[in-house]
Amino acid sequence: MKLVKNIQNIAKDVLLNESEALANMSNFIDEKFEKCIQEIYESKGRVVITGIGKSAIVANKIVATLNSTGTPSLFMHAADAIHGDLGMIQNDDIVICISKSGNTPEIKVLVPLIKRTGCTLVGLVSNVNSYLGQQADHVLNATIADEACPNSLAPTTSTTAHMAIGDAVAVCLMELKNFTSEDFAKYHPGGALGKQLYLKVDDIIKHNEVPMVKDNAGFKEVILEISSKRLGAAAVIDQNDKLIGIVTDGDLRRAIEKDIDLNKITAREFMSPDPKNANVGDFAVSALNVMQQNSISQVIVLDGEKIAGFVHLHDLLKEGII
Repeated sequence: MKLVKNIQNIAKDVLLNESEALANMSNFIDEKFEKCIQEIYESKGRVVITGIGKSAIVANKIVATLNSTGTPSLFMHAADAIHGDLGMIQNDDIVICISKSGNTPEIKVLVPLIKRTGCTLVGLVSNVNSYLGQQADHVLNATIADEACPNSLAPTTSTTAHMAIGDAVAVCLMELKNFTSEDFAKYHPGGALGKQLYLKVDDIIKHNEVPMVKDNAGFKEVILEISSKRLGAAAVIDQNDKLIGIVTDGDLRRAIEKDIDLNKITAREFMSPDPKNANVGDFAVSALNVMQQNSISQVIVLDGEKIAGFVHLHDLLKEGII
């Protein structure tokens, strides 16, 4: 009879194993860790991260995180390093070598070569008593009790631990550099994330007409203005050109449903007062938040008290913000 294993329990055990390992690693964050981060921060060179096997994959991930958060970094495969790639290391660079055991043959060959360059060597290792742990100028301790796999062989918890330490290094450096969301946007200009961080309402309103009527405009005039500008609404201004309201398609429908003479009413009588708005210079995502919070499809953009334009939900969809 085939033994049926509880998949849910297996998955939960893996997650608990890894989460407990990460929680335990917080005990390894001490003055030595701080000294290592401080040296990386003060370095005039780059961070070169190397490893082999699964550690090489982790190294690539940490390099990507550091580069995107303002710390220039590059990946050097440990095997390729001894066949020419060692030349990418410059005098002021800091080299982080990742290895679970710290005793693999490739690491034992590479470490003396790195130290010969005069660069600072940081060992991100799960065995601080290993060859790498003993030779490194700084050690980032990623010791774990065991792997999450049933034989404690496949790199699972150890790779998670190494990536988590990499994240801790990156965030510490971000804090030291006072790395802001505006800085982050410089390195992430593409996709929805990038646009949320740099696209402003000013970039959108220039593509839209500005539907606008006086407060004494008649019902038909308002309809024609909304239809011609194709934004589903029109701003209502008083005789001093000050914004006092907005008329949307919904306001038109509600006016029609009332028992009133549509030939005699003015925009002031069926508009929605105090319209939601954004300001010139606001990020487009802020306009989106206003729309979502108030269940509306467009906002008026103001430049002081002057109407600068409109942003419609469709504009944000087109830009990929949503």
